[in-house]
Amino acid sequence: MKIYDLHCDVLYKLGKAENPIPFEDSPLLQANKKALVAGEIALQVFAVFVSEGFPKEKQFMEAIRQIEFFHTEIVGKHENVVAIYKWEQLEKLEKGQIGAVLSLEGLDMIDGDIQKLKLLLSHGVKLVGLTWNGANEVADGASENSGTGLTSFGDEVVSLLNEQNIIIDVSHLSEKSFWDVLPKAKWLMASHSNARAICDSARNLTDDQIKALVDKKSPIHVVYYPQFINNSKKPVEIQDLVKHVDHIASLGGKHLIGLGSDFDGIGEFVLGLEDASKTQNLVEQLLNSYSTKEVEGFTSQNFGRFVKQISKEE
Repeated sequence: MKIYDLHCDVLYKLGKAENPIPFEDSPLLQANKKALVAGEIALQVFAVFVSEGFPKEKQFMEAIRQIEFFHTEIVGKHENVVAIYKWEQLEKLEKGQIGAVLSLEGLDMIDGDIQKLKLLLSHGVKLVGLTWNGANEVADGASENSGTGLTSFGDEVVSLLNEQNIIIDVSHLSEKSFWDVLPKAKWLMASHSNARAICDSARNLTDDQIKALVDKKSPIHVVYYPQFINNSKKPVEIQDLVKHVDHIASLGGKHLIGLGSDFDGIGEFVLGLEDASKTQNLVEQLLNSYSTKEVEGFTSQNFGRFVKQISKEE
């Protein structure tokens, strides 16, 4: 069953490596090309992420460097990995091809400069998270408790993203930022978050947030990181992740659920879901509780319907 995975951190790993890492089959990458093929991944979103510890004056150029890796190492060296610049391309992918999408995970690297954001977007970015876990010039992140929420500059950023039909990703926002962004964003989703009612983490969504995303018809993609699935037991099993799917579905979100692995951004793993090649293990577990049509929705079709709406305005 084909999979659309809305988040991985391969570019971050390529960027921080002292020696070149081959995307083709490196065991250092949980979402290398070989693993994506084995897991039947038909769409992979590659996040540009510059860590908070990176020197501020070098963050923007590091983001550019990761984008260059996307074009040269991910797409440029693999004929069957196709860069997606317009969502309508998804439906035109041939069997065996993998769609590759650029996203930004946090906007610390633009340092309050809208022109820097425009330059990054010009490279084909389709999805933008305003923050990582801390605060920046745009908004507060999930671990920030200042109560600032979305800033006036953040309003400017949201307007630009709306104009360009870029999806705004709420997965790393603080609750205040989430509620500030919700009514202003044209296209909105959570690319890799679970249900806080099942696992109490600031990175997970409250029931009210889930219901608000459902009301806005915004996708909610579950994440494979054990600390966001069940932080009170080890090992975490695939069925523990399915409980988050169940909970989101119970709140009316069945038609919006998708997957966002966070591979290469995590160092702990769900048993049986250690890299992208194991993704069909999750599919098999979901099929124990849901119909084939419902699971096809979770794995690709729910997100496919969402971006079909966007493609009409691109």
